[in-house]
Amino acid sequence: MVLEAGLFMGALAFCCSILLALASKIFHVDEDPRLAAVKSVLPGLNCGGCGYAGCEGAAKAILSGKAPVSVCVVGGVDIVQQLMVLTGRAKGVYEPPKATVQCFGSQRLAPLYSYSGARDCRAEALLYGGANPCENGCLGGGTCEAVCSFHAIVMTEDRLPRIDPDKCRGCGRCVEACPKGVIRLETLSGHLLHLNDKTECLAPCRQKCPAQINVPLFIRHFLEGRHAEALRVIKARNPFPLIVGRVCPHPCENICRRNIAQEGVAIGHLQRYLGEWERQSGKRVPLDCLPDTGRRVAIVGCGPAGLACAYFLRRLGHRPTLFDARPKPGGLLRYGIPEYRLPTHIVDWEIEGILRLGMVLKTEMALGRDFGLNDLKKEGYAAILLALGAWTIPHLCVPGEYAKGVHASLDYLSGVGTRFRELKGRHVVVIGESNTAMDCARSSIRLGAEAVSVLCPCDEKGVSARKRDVTRALEEGVRIQFSICPLRIVSGTTGHVRHVVYRQATHSANESAPCAGSMDDPNCTARIKADLVIIAYERKPDLGYLLEAQGGRFGFTVTREENLAADTTTMLAVAPNIFATGDMSTGRATVISAVAGGRKAARSIHELITTGHIAVPENLQRKINPSSILKKIQVEPGPPRVALKELPVEARCRSFTEEVVATITQRQAQTEAARCLQCGSYCYDRSPRSRRSRRRIG
Repeated sequence: MVLEAGLFMGALAFCCSILLALASKIFHVDEDPRLAAVKSVLPGLNCGGCGYAGCEGAAKAILSGKAPVSVCVVGGVDIVQQLMVLTGRAKGVYEPPKATVQCFGSQRLAPLYSYSGARDCRAEALLYGGANPCENGCLGGGTCEAVCSFHAIVMTEDRLPRIDPDKCRGCGRCVEACPKGVIRLETLSGHLLHLNDKTECLAPCRQKCPAQINVPLFIRHFLEGRHAEALRVIKARNPFPLIVGRVCPHPCENICRRNIAQEGVAIGHLQRYLGEWERQSGKRVPLDCLPDTGRRVAIVGCGPAGLACAYFLRRLGHRPTLFDARPKPGGLLRYGIPEYRLPTHIVDWEIEGILRLGMVLKTEMALGRDFGLNDLKKEGYAAILLALGAWTIPHLCVPGEYAKGVHASLDYLSGVGTRFRELKGRHVVVIGESNTAMDCARSSIRLGAEAVSVLCPCDEKGVSARKRDVTRALEEGVRIQFSICPLRIVSGTTGHVRHVVYRQATHSANESAPCAGSMDDPNCTARIKADLVIIAYERKPDLGYLLEAQGGRFGFTVTREENLAADTTTMLAVAPNIFATGDMSTGRATVISAVAGGRKAARSIHELITTGHIAVPENLQRKINPSSILKKIQVEPGPPRVALKELPVEARCRSFTEEVVATITQRQAQTEAARCLQCGSYCYDRSPRSRRSRRRIG
């Protein structure tokens, strides 16, 4: 029996070995030789945070393409980069995502109901959509803190999540757990190029700012003493805090909720103060830039739009090359705004900060004269941005406009101090209603003109110049007449201008174009003495080269306003890779609008050369959300708006180089920042000073 059993077991074992051998041949799977290498790179903790069965499961998923090389939530950038090389996915640059909070208002909204059940955001969201009326606000339940495996999230005493970026691994669990979308994963490129979304918590000032600067956040950082971080928030949208703080009309201040009870917060002067803090510190605040991608982009025009685009592209790792027809970069910042409003050394400082990031600058290189679009394409640029500005002043189309002594506004301003040194005893007439018109008039006063008059083609409400600049012009002795139609310019026997003949306009109040053809009674006219006439009407771009000769073959089109046509969101002018932004595509606009256009162009160029197409978000915030304009709010009384220190009128009229308005002091900046209500879409801080004092103590 024993022998038989042994023989049986031996035969069974032999048969099994044969079957196993056959099975191994039939079902044999070659193991990826890279598996061991990938496993050796992974940390080997087998924590399961990736969602796979240990590090081996994660390695197999990476090699099969089912998981990204960044799937390991406990790994770092070094591990991801090693995996990119091992798997052959080393194209492009890996950007580690970080969780960011989009709400700072948690308990500043009146609750819809009192929920005493489980302290969980998801449960609260199931009841009437949440505990408060803000669809974009944090519920304060702390679910994100509970699901974070790395202790990167802590709920503050205000029941708001605070994220430690050093601990955050970008796993996204908090994003999945948050039912209100308050937390999102964000990379550096995503942070720099993000466009406002209608579903986000956006204060009115953020909605109104053309550059979409996160005003409440930079003010919060400033109040907490984090000046560098506050400046980084500004420079994530605007690389010119010193310039914009001086020349921007600040639409954000007009919509500030403080206006309901008091004057709006002086946001522009706070930006200017932070810019001066950096400049006077002697060192620049370091800015993060992605590794070099090697992709080259040609930017034609070094005004605010072109410089802004170059700035953002360089921070994204690309290589911009700037071309400008003039000896120095800056465009209208340097050649169109007087020194007493925008000092040259401020322009130099801001531009130097951009150029030192690392880019090529080629001055005295004019498109159509020294190079063409085909030349740029042959040189291998991945994309081309046209940001040439609007330097042409249209003709008045009235008799005598070519007389001696008639000058275009930009030609006059660029010649002040060189070709125009003294106007003592002379009468100057400026025709226009813009900031440029006021600059020409105020510059003429400083050159000693006996009389300076501004003839505005619109009524007082239709003037596009800033009210403060109109007021200063009047204080300095400029005479301003509204609703005026110039009819002809009269010259003497020598051909030099002597008078301007005009009449009161009969067009609508907001019309700003010349109106010589709208006369009811040609005999009802008046005249004003003029030794010098400055035309400061709407500026237009010179599109001659782009529409003719070599450039005409590219397919550019022109808008009804005679600007270069380009998509208002992507800035694409001609597919696939020629873009246009700034004044040449929008017409005369503000510096901050040009900066915003430069960032949009950088976003489109970045997407095109990294992904091959330009994505347009679906829910872009294009208009002010009407429900966020709160008509009645209760706010504790605060200090009045900061009183600006200005030069006396007598001193102003004698100096071209001394600024009229001084930068506010540190104490003034602190007081002014404390007036901010820290608004969200529907929430605001009723008692900002007490809340901030608690935050500082905490």
